[in-house]
Amino acid sequence: MLETLLRAAVGIVLTAAALALPAPADAQVAMSGVEQARQDSIRRPYTKADIAFMSGMIYHHSQAVKMATWCPTHDASKSLQIYCGRVATAQTAEIGLMSDWLKDRRQPVPDPSAEDDMMDMPGMQHHMMPGMLTPAQMKQLDAARGVEFDRLFLTFMIQHHRGAIQMVDSLFATPAAAQDEIVFKFANDVQADQSTEIDRMEQMLAALNSGHDKPLPPL
Repeated sequence: MLETLLRAAVGIVLTAAALALPAPADAQVAMSGVEQARQDSIRRPYTKADIAFMSGMIYHHSQAVKMATWCPTHDASKSLQIYCGRVATAQTAEIGLMSDWLKDRRQPVPDPSAEDDMMDMPGMQHHMMPGMLTPAQMKQLDAARGVEFDRLFLTFMIQHHRGAIQMVDSLFATPAAAQDEIVFKFANDVQADQSTEIDRMEQMLAALNSGHDKPLPPL
């Protein structure tokens, strides 16, 4: 009887120990590797210029997303609506990346909606990031429809993209800036992607201006 009780007690102990076992070693290694990479990234040197770039680009991207969301409601051409969808999706994701980068480094994350209110105040236009539309330009775009919206959107988004590239150039020209891996890769992506998009938008705008309001070619 005693032997039976002892065997039962041992069984209970072994079961409890099994339930308390940690996750498999390979899963633990994978999780710890991801977290270690994140912590290593946070510890890498970053500068005030990096913070200013990521913060400013959140405002910059947010305005582009707002412009893009007007395409379906402002009778934009089908090809432009497709492009606007890509802009909204890609730049919203990048806003998330920039926000996480700032949060990980305990930096304030900008609120673009507050910036919209501030930009309506007299004398605040000079605080805008390069290439961003003024309140007057945003109102002009919002009032346009159809072909005129297409034309203004392309004109203003080319201006907007050129400003983003200017921001990247300023970052890379700043001593010790863009040494952080995430900032460096993101800035390079902005420069490459938006340079390509400028070329395509210029082709679309040229076709629109010379085609007597023919449908825009795909972007």
